[in-house]
Amino acid sequence: MKISECDILVLPGLGGGSPGHWQFRWAERMANAAIVEQADWNEPELDDWVDTIDQACRLTTRPVVLVAHSLAVSAVAHAAPRLPDNVRGAFLVAPTDIELSPAVPPEVVPFRPIPRDPFPFPSMLVASTNDVYCSVDRAVEFATCWGSDFHLAGEAGHINLASGHGPWPEGLLMFTRLMQRLR
Repeated sequence: MKISECDILVLPGLGGGSPGHWQFRWAERMANAAIVEQADWNEPELDDWVDTIDQACRLTTRPVVLVAHSLAVSAVAHAAPRLPDNVRGAFLVAPTDIELSPAVPPEVVPFRPIPRDPFPFPSMLVASTNDVYCSVDRAVEFATCWGSDFHLAGEAGHINLASGHGPWPEGLLMFTRLMQRLR
């Protein structure tokens, strides 16, 4: 599938991200991409986040590809079984291990437990070897459970602005590989 043939819904994590983050840069550069705005970025409610993702997918008539970062990866895992058939894939970056990571803030507790059911659409999970929010072993476990392709990004921290990932061209290449698999 070509990027121009679908709607790309960008799902930031806790706090909503910030200008300069690779997700915002991608949304600015892709005419068919939009940031999905959550009602509360700092004290997230699982049901609200899942409903918002579901509604955003249902409001488009074209195929949808999700681009999730951090806590939004868990939100996609919760939403996946109920999302409409137009969701064709998901690019999942730097999952937050809300069950085991000691670095996880208490605001994300409502997202526990992390669903382990396979997704009804293709996906790719990208993780880092030195992300304080998720170990490689746990990221591999999530990818395996969800049926996601797994890509190790090396020592990339949480793959955000703080770890030096503004434009993140390597991520765009990985996203393009996922898109080539989709129909």
